[in-house]
Amino acid sequence: MTVREIAAWLGGEAVGPDTVLTSHIARVAKIEEAQAGDCSFLANPKYQKHLATTQATAVLVARSLDVAGVERTTPIAYIKVDDPYVSFLHLLKRLTPVVDPFPVAVDPTAHVASTARLGVDVALGPGVHIGDGAVIGDRTRLAANVVVGPHAVIGNDCLLYPNVSVYHQCRIGDRVILHSGCVIGSDGFGFAPKQDGTYEKIPQLGIVAIEDDVEIGANTTIDRATMGETRIERGAKLDNLVQIAHNCVVGAHTVIAAQTGVSGSTKIGAHCMIGGQVGIAGHLEIADRTIIMAQSGIPKSITEPGKAYFGYPAKEARHAQRLEAAIRMLPDTMRELQEARRAIEELKKAMNRS
Repeated sequence: MTVREIAAWLGGEAVGPDTVLTSHIARVAKIEEAQAGDCSFLANPKYQKHLATTQATAVLVARSLDVAGVERTTPIAYIKVDDPYVSFLHLLKRLTPVVDPFPVAVDPTAHVASTARLGVDVALGPGVHIGDGAVIGDRTRLAANVVVGPHAVIGNDCLLYPNVSVYHQCRIGDRVILHSGCVIGSDGFGFAPKQDGTYEKIPQLGIVAIEDDVEIGANTTIDRATMGETRIERGAKLDNLVQIAHNCVVGAHTVIAAQTGVSGSTKIGAHCMIGGQVGIAGHLEIADRTIIMAQSGIPKSITEPGKAYFGYPAKEARHAQRLEAAIRMLPDTMRELQEARRAIEELKKAMNRS
């Protein structure tokens, strides 16, 4: 596609010399790494300095950006669009060949129990195991070594990457993506202390229920409930290495970044954004549209929706940032205080001598 064709396809406006507007674009690349024949994008203002030096043939920019003042030694084209990042993603998918890692048929080494039910156009990779009474929906594809336990149910159009384990009786909705090593339905961490100092295992008799359009990252674990269900609601997105404990609820369209741990029976609201390495204590409630910044610790419920929190114990972000700023000033403040004390002592001595 030429620069001009890309602009028309994206509903944008192409700006630049005709010789560049008719150039063909073969690839997409980051603005600081792009070469001739590449198209890049500018969505974050801190990368605007690269407009003067990038080797890209074209750059996707916001319609409001004034490019007339950019001084360059080589010609370049700008494609003005409403959202450069989203437009870049569309172009990325258009120009980048897609490698399909999933099987297109049932591999002969896959084991399907006689009582299991497979939908239309199901594909199973090498070593897949489908347990008794399990149900696999239409057009769902399971890569190598996926294990689906007895009486588990997986919906239509799902993608399970290699080595995913779905334990017995768990339920997964439609269009769910589970990445490699993901474990759905392992036992919750429940042990009752006994008088002799040992522990009695608490039976974990519930399930995990995952609703439609959920995506769960590699090596993320979601524990089954002690009773009832652990639930991941519609459209939620969980990163790699996330731990969701027994009887938790993750609300619709909530996103959780890597290495976050959520303790048992906590209920997270809808449209929340939770950063990496966040720790959330058990039996809490997190209100809708809450933002929790990376490495924060949440020891108590958050009841007001739409607020941002940071730190440990987490505080409202603006308050926490003021505290952090005050802490950074402490060494200078202590030094000034000591100097003031010395001055006062000298003043006292001078007064006594007089």
